[in-house]
Amino acid sequence: MGVPTEVLKAFRFTLDPSPVQEETLLRHAGAARWAFNHALGMKVSAHRQWRLQVDELVAAGVSEAEARKRVRVPIPSKPAVQKHLNAIKGDSRTPDLAPGVAGPQRPCPWWHEVNTYAFQSAMIDADRAWQNWLASLSGRRAGRKVGYPRFKKKGRSREAFRLHHDVKRPGIRLATYRRLRLPAIGEIRLHDTGKALSRLISNGQAVVQSVTVARSGHRWYASVLCKVTADLPVKATAAQRAAGTVGVDLGVKTLAALSKPLPRTRGHANDTGLLVPNPRHLAAAMRRLKKAQQALSRTEKTSIRRRKAQRRVARIHHEVATRRHGVLHELTKRLATGFATVAVEDLHVAGMTRSAKGTREKPGQRVRQKSGLNRTILDTAMGEMRRQLTYKTSWYGSQLAVLDRWWPSSKTCSTCGWQNPHQTLADRVFTCTQCHLTLDRDLNAARNIERHATPIEPPVAPGRGETQNARGARVRPPGPRAERHPAMKREDTAPAPASTVPPQRNDPLTSPNPRQQPAKLP
Repeated sequence: MGVPTEVLKAFRFTLDPSPVQEETLLRHAGAARWAFNHALGMKVSAHRQWRLQVDELVAAGVSEAEARKRVRVPIPSKPAVQKHLNAIKGDSRTPDLAPGVAGPQRPCPWWHEVNTYAFQSAMIDADRAWQNWLASLSGRRAGRKVGYPRFKKKGRSREAFRLHHDVKRPGIRLATYRRLRLPAIGEIRLHDTGKALSRLISNGQAVVQSVTVARSGHRWYASVLCKVTADLPVKATAAQRAAGTVGVDLGVKTLAALSKPLPRTRGHANDTGLLVPNPRHLAAAMRRLKKAQQALSRTEKTSIRRRKAQRRVARIHHEVATRRHGVLHELTKRLATGFATVAVEDLHVAGMTRSAKGTREKPGQRVRQKSGLNRTILDTAMGEMRRQLTYKTSWYGSQLAVLDRWWPSSKTCSTCGWQNPHQTLADRVFTCTQCHLTLDRDLNAARNIERHATPIEPPVAPGRGETQNARGARVRPPGPRAERHPAMKREDTAPAPASTVPPQRNDPLTSPNPRQQPAKLP
């Protein structure tokens, strides 16, 4: 039995707007882009003013640190930006005022043509972008560095906007199973049905919070965010416990190698293999995409044919992304619902896909081959699969386990623990010299991931901070003996469970290596 819990869930619908409604959607998206740029412009202006005052103090002989403490220029947030805009925005329904009589020229006299939440949500997004940059600059934000917020350019940024409403008097609602009503836009026909969402709302199990409308390729999509009362399972089902733990090794040759076959489900009765083939969606569409991009490069800027060519390229990219997401959602759901624990490897995708071109002084080698490999790795969407497994395991009562990224899963024998330090990417078959195991490289890694992955701890309460340090190790030692060892990440000394044989690394100086070449003396 599950526990009733309120969760935020998004219901995604494909819209089928009329030409007039599509113009209205584009007008709302343009208003949101303009509001974001307006709010960000005020923040950038205040930041430049602060920088000028600091430079003046430094030129006068004050130290940089002291000047930063003295100067105080407030960065306008969403309430201040909205109040300022309301005072100067003007109104196209009234006669224009003479210049200099009542302030500057009105920046957006067309504000009444769009919903006000399109402006407000964009201002909130500008605040979030600014805070993300500050948090990343000060080290309070995990992950890669967030750059200085940039303005959105028409034709380059995504056409999207977000609308809110009063939940007591809902303006965002399903008029029928096939029509979605949006404030200031009207009823838009849906490509698919909204019966599931309509029944949840009728039963009092869902409350609409907001809707995000965005264009991707040649399609318009509406993502309705709802607060849903769902029965989340507390533990795995009997079938999941019987299946146990599955190790998943993500790769390029095959999309995923599994330590156990997927359970039989309706529509996939004969799909019991351990290797999930890689569909290679981008490679399949590369011929069409190449022709479309060549046609785009031959058009003149700001021409009608160029817009048509751009839409053709965007449509192909959208089709590739849709097929990729469909395969990933199907695989991750079968993993989350079929096993009690899903074990994956902590992959550093950004490092794996880093360019090999190097610098002008030290240029890289085999840059063309590396760029092709990077394209193939990104086509498999390893990070997206990890993200989907993270929330789907919590939905279906299973658990996610992660293996440390430095653990040598491909170089370690899954039976006896012997390590082959000379294993390369070209060796697709793992051969153990001790127990004479001969197995596919990816299947051997999947078995190691299943046995040595560590379950992820539940998230901490808000305000408690993170439970891991910068290297991914726990802040608090798991036991009294752990206090003697500092947090480290090494490839060949990761601790193994007591029930399995730890990896046994052979002596690289005495082990034969046919690929090893004699060292050249300086």
